[in-house]
Amino acid sequence: MSRNQTPAPDAGAERPARARRLDDLDRRILAQMQEDASVSSAELARRVDLSPAGLQKRVRKLEEAGVILRQVALLNREAIDLDLLCFVHVTLAHHQPDAVRGFRAAIQRMPEVLECHHLTGEYDYLLKVVVANHRELEHFLVDELTPAPGVDRIRTSIVLNELKASTALPLHGL
Repeated sequence: MSRNQTPAPDAGAERPARARRLDDLDRRILAQMQEDASVSSAELARRVDLSPAGLQKRVRKLEEAGVILRQVALLNREAIDLDLLCFVHVTLAHHQPDAVRGFRAAIQRMPEVLECHHLTGEYDYLLKVVVANHRELEHFLVDELTPAPGVDRIRTSIVLNELKASTALPLHGL
């Protein structure tokens, strides 16, 4: 798994038994970090009215508690010619544990898949996929996804216009 992937809970990551209670200072720190994690520690400490040492201690506790998973750079996909964003619904043919494990392992190896969600309802999985163009989408669907273990049906929707895209979690009311 690459540095920028978050392991899914069923892929080996442990979930805390109970969510960590955030105080107002934690929420202010996290809000600032979600806005721009590249800001220096000294600047972040100034923004939240803490000493740099106090800030580092708070951030370390948030990391140890699993609240902060990692810090990454968010890229403009269109600036690097990844123009086609799609959502792909997948239905598995069988739900035996080996088939499900095989599908999940295959998805982990597909860099085009930005997110994979196990669903209730008509489809088993929802994939968020990014590729450069229609030819790459066809290659991904025909040569990568369709032969993945257990895949029965796929339905693809191409995003025409991205109205909102955010990685920031709503911290108000926590």
